[in-house]
Amino acid sequence: MANPATLRRLSSFSSQFVRRPSVHHPRPNFAAISKLYSTSPDEVSAPPLTGLKVVDLTRVLAGPFCTQILADYGADVIKVEQPKIGDESRHWKGKAETGKWKADGPISYYFTGVNRNKRSITLDLKKRKALEVLFGLVKNADVFVENLIPGKAEELGFGYKELSKINPKLVYASISGYGPTGPHAKRAGYDAIAAAEGGLMHITGFPGAKPVRPGVGMVDMATGLYMHGAILAALQSRAQTGRGQHITASLFETQISLLINIGVNWLNLGLEGQRVGSAHPSISPYDVFEAKGGQWFAVGANNERQYKILCERLGRMDLLEDPRFKTNAIRVENRKILDGIVNDIIKTKTVDEWMIALEGSGLAHGAVNSIERAFNHPQIEARGMVETLPVKEVESGEIKHIGMPVKFSETKGQIRTRAPLLGEHTAEVLREMGYEEGEIEMMRKEEVT
Repeated sequence: MANPATLRRLSSFSSQFVRRPSVHHPRPNFAAISKLYSTSPDEVSAPPLTGLKVVDLTRVLAGPFCTQILADYGADVIKVEQPKIGDESRHWKGKAETGKWKADGPISYYFTGVNRNKRSITLDLKKRKALEVLFGLVKNADVFVENLIPGKAEELGFGYKELSKINPKLVYASISGYGPTGPHAKRAGYDAIAAAEGGLMHITGFPGAKPVRPGVGMVDMATGLYMHGAILAALQSRAQTGRGQHITASLFETQISLLINIGVNWLNLGLEGQRVGSAHPSISPYDVFEAKGGQWFAVGANNERQYKILCERLGRMDLLEDPRFKTNAIRVENRKILDGIVNDIIKTKTVDEWMIALEGSGLAHGAVNSIERAFNHPQIEARGMVETLPVKEVESGEIKHIGMPVKFSETKGQIRTRAPLLGEHTAEVLREMGYEEGEIEMMRKEEVT
């Protein structure tokens, strides 16, 4: 519980939901604190979440990915980090980064990938004064996001029940490994473990080979996507009811939900999922084939019309009459034979030649690109999927960011600022909250911040 002194300080902050000025601490205009962090709402192209304030206690990937989406859409996201250490991913530097950074303190390209458009403050939340600052932030916040092991936030004094007393309209979002209830609730959660326990690894890889983790943190990122949508839904609910609420998401539940057709087949038919490489378990042909020169080419026929087109483009119309391949169900049964035939034909031309041969056919097809080739794809420039920010803290003077995949016709999202240095905005945020310079300096000396 907040002590009386803490509550007295909180009463000096003006809630963003109460439209009256404070004598000592005027309510900050969070939408216009700085155009670097939140575009002014009267601008024609202001991002859709302009004016929304988010307090972010998440680390690594799932939570930061969620809050970065909110930040890209215009929210003022204040990332609260542990003094001197910060988010673990700040320290995840590869050899290629050696000598690239001119910044003091921990920073990495991994961290920059999911923390742009945010501000960073440091607080030692085991100290009472730090909790007082956190409570002050929450008093004026719309959203609070954390990814601690369930029960830890309550232990430290900032669980949902505590914070909802300070701000009944707060949307409190919790991300964990397994959810707040159940026998594994207190276990730490990681992307690879969720992929393993949730069945994804079992169905990823080639028959007879060991299970494989996807090349990126799919479970983490999907959880972040789920949570960002849930936060927006909770804000819509608040607009109707005037009340906030506690929403929870977990890596395990996310992965189970992503099983989709594989999961439904097990639940209703008892069919166990299998590793089928790059093929589709329910469609054939639908796979990756080796082309001339050793490059790989992906192509699939999702229905009978597309299968006919594929046979035409392959120059094998006879396959349409072959009883082994008459229907999709039969083709799936004879997948190995059909894939062998298709692969022999694909090997006769290069990927570029097949791209030309299938152009305009209506068939989904494409090269299996390296990361370099992917970022040189013509759609990258056409759709603005790389954006460059000037950044003095790196040797090159700039950082290239992956662009936003969702485009708005009116209220456009923006990549406004680089990922913050550790505690870069601590003093700035404290001033906005009404703290005096002497108080800010004292908190620094006492290692509260």
